Amino acid sequence: MTTETRGRQRVNAIGLEFTDYKGSPTTLCQGCGHNSIANQIIQVAYEMNIRPDEIIKLSGIGCSSKSPAYFLGMSHGFNALHGRMPAIGTGALLANHHLKAIGVSGDGDTGSIGMGQFKHACRRNVRMVYIVENNGVYGLTKGQFSATADEGLELKYAGVNELPPIDICQEAIAAGAGFVARTFSGDPTQVRELLKAALSHRGLAVLDIISPCVAFNNKDFSTMSYTYGKEHGIQLHEIGYIPMREEIYIDEYAPGEEKVVELHDGAHIVLRKLESDYDPTDKIAAMARLERAVRNREFITGLIYFDNSRPSLAELNRLDADTPALVHLPEEKLRPSREKLDQVMARFL
Repeated sequence: MTTETRGRQRVNAIGLEFTDYKGSPTTLCQGCGHNSIANQIIQVAYEMNIRPDEIIKLSGIGCSSKSPAYFLGMSHGFNALHGRMPAIGTGALLANHHLKAIGVSGDGDTGSIGMGQFKHACRRNVRMVYIVENNGVYGLTKGQFSATADEGLELKYAGVNELPPIDICQEAIAAGAGFVARTFSGDPTQVRELLKAALSHRGLAVLDIISPCVAFNNKDFSTMSYTYGKEHGIQLHEIGYIPMREEIYIDEYAPGEEKVVELHDGAHIVLRKLESDYDPTDKIAAMARLERAVRNREFITGLIYFDNSRPSLAELNRLDADTPALVHLPEEKLRPSREKLDQVMARFL
């Protein structure tokens, strides 16, 4: 990972120090899970030798959407309107498909006002790491229930939630996302490994990260609380990130054995099957496992669904690694001539 030192600081393979990946000091509550997620993004970017200027950070509105200010301070960034982050990301990544995108949203920004945009981003398979920092509550506006809050949950200032929760992972799988995972902000090792895999994925990678709010909805009986997450977390499998060394194919594997799922650029996720009937490449099984978790109030973590067969939106538009970014093309390449426009208009006469 590191190749030399600059003064007393270790640098990675591209000559950057760990501090080069940091952002501004956080203004979130002390102990907020969102801060832990930001710290893991910093660590992963440093370990993976990612150039900050090759990253665009995207967000909407909410406590979660403040997070991009706290990591990768030398990266591009855009803070969009409430729920509109996926549309901004789609446009930015079509204008420059060479960028890597990290979108940070919340359960309100995605599960409520932004649900339509989220579903279409999954459907289009925009190449983006889409992080939902999920705590089941609108912490920025003093604790109202969000769309992911537990049914029957009672909070002091919000009353009783009588509506069933939306499951972000189920919605992502149904809409066509090929990489869907759930983890817990209090499990930094798993968060890091899933982030590494997500950054290497071909299309949209959804990470639903349960991130407890320390001010609201942190009662022990809430599935979004820190205590519940630590006591009831069920890992579907152990996950590790392995850079490509040689081709490995495993078709069938028994409970307790490992399965290696190959990602687009040659990176792999190593899965250890703990449930004999669970396969992350089986879409129907993934949906059924999530539904069973909801009914049993289980907190399952790990890579829930994986399908690398669909091309990304950029690939569908014939924008590959050798194609110059649209944003870098000269005006004569981007703007049709008057003669061409006249020819187009003549078709409608």
